[in-house]
Amino acid sequence: MRRKSATTTVLNALLKPASAGRRHPDRAFDGIVERAERRTGGDAAAVPEFVEDFRFLVRSFVDGTGLSPMGWQSVVSDIGSRLENRLRVHRLIAEHPEIADEPIERPVFIVGLPRTATTLAHNIIAQSDGHRGPKLWEWFFTDIDRGEDVERGHIKDTRRMVGTFMRLAPAFKVIHPLDAEKPDECNYLLPHGSTHLARVLMPEYFEWTKERDWLPDYEYLRQALQVLQYGRERKRWILKSPLHLEHLPELLKVFPGATIVWTHRDPVTVLGSLCSMVETTQLLHVRKPDLHGIGRMWLDIQSAAIERARAARVAGPREAFVDVPYTWLAAEPHEKVPKLYEMLGARWTDKDAGNLDNVLARPGIGRQHEYELARYGLTPTDVEEAFGDYAGMVQAMRFN
Repeated sequence: MRRKSATTTVLNALLKPASAGRRHPDRAFDGIVERAERRTGGDAAAVPEFVEDFRFLVRSFVDGTGLSPMGWQSVVSDIGSRLENRLRVHRLIAEHPEIADEPIERPVFIVGLPRTATTLAHNIIAQSDGHRGPKLWEWFFTDIDRGEDVERGHIKDTRRMVGTFMRLAPAFKVIHPLDAEKPDECNYLLPHGSTHLARVLMPEYFEWTKERDWLPDYEYLRQALQVLQYGRERKRWILKSPLHLEHLPELLKVFPGATIVWTHRDPVTVLGSLCSMVETTQLLHVRKPDLHGIGRMWLDIQSAAIERARAARVAGPREAFVDVPYTWLAAEPHEKVPKLYEMLGARWTDKDAGNLDNVLARPGIGRQHEYELARYGLTPTDVEEAFGDYAGMVQAMRFN
């Protein structure tokens, strides 16, 4: 499996002069804020905590991480895009206060450890009649309906970004294919989380995330959905991200009628595949990823996520959770996915059956990219000990 393109070496050399901003991260971030305000007509002073949290993130990306010139340009572009979206959403609600009255009714959140078929489930459920999952371009350009010409422009810009990324990291055509016009993860909107740690190892940022108040992020997510729903046909939102597993109390507080579809898979299998994906991502941002550092950090991230999610489940409403073993989606989809629809109170149709066949036929579905735990300094015993009895619980699952 080719993890990165030879083009990355050339780009790092070409971008080296433009990456001097890394030496002055605060000054560079001020420039990001100014551009975001200019492009959106928004006011960064209206969301001060959001802005200052991003300032800390920029500092974290630079501080001792070995960020490459291409990695720096990626960070600047991504944070700029996220900040523009935040300012746009805030401005729209200020201009159209009725947006805040849009009801987000009975949303479905698909959660689980990465590499547990959450994407497969999302691709099927989100495309049913009466359902809607935000498309990748909508996460990048969250806005009210401004007509087909504007929409086509946003789709074109997103396709350009996706095409560049796929050329630089061809392995993602198998690991996680991206399509501007298909539903995708909430990660592309949510401002913080382990998504950023997939780019570089940032111990200080990692510790910061453990103590952070995540409620404002989910309030922002609700606002974004309200913007996307405003003036458009109302449908049941189908959302997905492994990040949600870490923040179920906040999610359920902001979306009290939500259903949590939790996919389960043996974490020993998950961790090797996940670390391989992180390594591929980091190769675009640092010259030589610390493979054992990846293993240690992501074992900590995911085992802690499971622990928090299980505690939230005990404290939360029992009827909010739907458990889905990995085999339902990977080995028995034609039999079990209709059952999942029934559990969600949704109707399975011939159209859904055809969509299931189309999703399963796509390149990459059912294929594995190369990985092994030992490459990342881990053993099966390390994973089993970190996850406690969760691995045994997954193996013991029996569903009719």
